[in-house]
This record gives sequence, structure tokens and C-alpha cells, in this order.
Amino acid sequence: MTTEIAHDEHHVRHPEPKDYVKIAVVLAVLTVMEVSLYYIEVNVEGIGQRITVPLLLILSGLKFVIVVGWFMHLRFEKSFLAKFFSVGAVLALVLYFIALAALGAVHFFG
Repeated sequence: MTTEIAHDEHHVRHPEPKDYVKIAVVLAVLTVMEVSLYYIEVNVEGIGQRITVPLLLILSGLKFVIVVGWFMHLRFEKSFLAKFFSVGAVLALVLYFIALAALGAVHFFG
């Protein structure tokens, strides 16, 4: 008895070891940028947290997307699973900011 494995019509190329090395280099560069932002903020007058914090949040979000997409293989899953995960991540962030606002750690208005 033979069993055949059903394949999707859309063949997706999974990453090779060299792809993982490229992604690791990109993540390392983003990390160097984050650390550099900290030292720029500390050592340069006039650059405050209003600039560095949003940039750090953007860089860390980008790193999160890269790790989830490549190393957790979400990029190669069905689109429903990616959308389900994305909605869950957004809702978790919204809940996190609501909790921070309730504790007085973040002020959205005023």
C-alpha cells in the first residue's frame, strides 16, 4: 500500500543554511543599530527619548517579524495561520498598552 503526500499547488522554497546566515547578519546589524541608539542618546545633547524610544520600538518590532517569519517558519505556513498569529500579536500589544496606561506608565493623551 502506497501513500501519497498531497502537495500544495504553490511550491514554496524553504530557506537553506545560507539564508539563515543572511538573516542572522541582518539581525546582528539591527542589534548594533539598537545599541548605537542607546549610546547616541546618552552621549549627545538634544537627542532625547522622544526620538530614540520610537526608533528602538520600530527596530525591535522589525526583528520580531524577521524571527517569527523566518526562524519560526510562519512565512511558509498558510496565510490563515499567519493572519491568526498577527491578529493575536496586535491584540496582545493593545492589551499591554492598556495595562501600562492604567498603571500610569504610559500617557497617550495629554
